[in-house]
Amino acid sequence: MSDDLFGIRGKVALVTGGGAAGDGIGNGRAAAILLARAGARVAVIDRDEGLAARTAEMIASDGGEAAAFGTDVTNEDECRTMVERVVERFGRLDLLDNNVGIGSRGNVVSESANSWERVMRVNVESMFLVSKFAIPAMVASGDGGAIVNVSSISALRPRGLTAYSTSKGAVIALTKAMAVDHGRDGIRVNCVAPGPVLTPMVGGEGMDPDAREQRRKASLLRIEGTGWDIGKAVRFLLSEEARYITGQVLVVDGGTTVRGPDRDSQ
Repeated sequence: MSDDLFGIRGKVALVTGGGAAGDGIGNGRAAAILLARAGARVAVIDRDEGLAARTAEMIASDGGEAAAFGTDVTNEDECRTMVERVVERFGRLDLLDNNVGIGSRGNVVSESANSWERVMRVNVESMFLVSKFAIPAMVASGDGGAIVNVSSISALRPRGLTAYSTSKGAVIALTKAMAVDHGRDGIRVNCVAPGPVLTPMVGGEGMDPDAREQRRKASLLRIEGTGWDIGKAVRFLLSEEARYITGQVLVVDGGTTVRGPDRDSQ
C-alpha cells in the first residue's frame, strides 16, 4: 500500500455501481480499487453482489480491504439497510461515490414513459436515496465527509439521448443542492462528468474498432479514455487534496466538449 498521499488512509468509502463484468474496469470498479490503494476501506455496492464481490477480491489481492454488498439502490429500504450494514462492518462512513447509471436512446416523442421513468429512477433517484442515508452516517462519524456524483458530458452537450441527458443534468443540479445543504456539516459534494471512455458498459474491448477510433478522435488529445481516468478524478475529489472544492463539476473527457462542431469530422 502507498503512503497517505491523499489523506484517505483509514477512511471508509462506499462505491455504488462498483461491479463490472469479468475483470473489466468500469468507472465504479476503478474508483473502488484506487480508493483502496490510497488506504481507504471500501464498501463495494452493486445490484449483482457477485460482481461487487469480484471487485472486493481484486482489492484484496492488491493488499486492500473491501466488502461487497448486493443492493438495489433504487429501493429506499435496501439503501437504508445497506448503509447500516456498511457502518456495522467498518464502524463509520466518510466517502461516497454515487456511480450507478444506465443509458437510453430516443427523444421526447420516441422515448416510452416507462423507459423515461426507469432512467430517472436509476440515474437520479438512486443518488438521492443512497445520500439520504449516507450523509447522516458521515455526520455521525464526526469528521465531515465527501461525496462525488457521476454525471456525464451529455448533460452539458446533449446529443440525442434525451432521457439520459436530462437525468445527468439533474445529477449536476442535485450535486449543487447537496453542497449547499450539507456544507455546514463539513460534507463536500462534487460531480464528475465523464466523456466517452472505454468501460464494460459500452462494450469494453469488444467494441467495434471503428467506433473506438471515432471516440478516440473526439478527444483533443487523440487518446482513448478509460474507467481509470474517471476513477482518478473521483479519488481526487474525495481526497484531502480537494478540501476547498465543493459544488463543482469536473469534466473528464479529453477535451471532447470544447471542440467546435466544424472539427467533429477531422
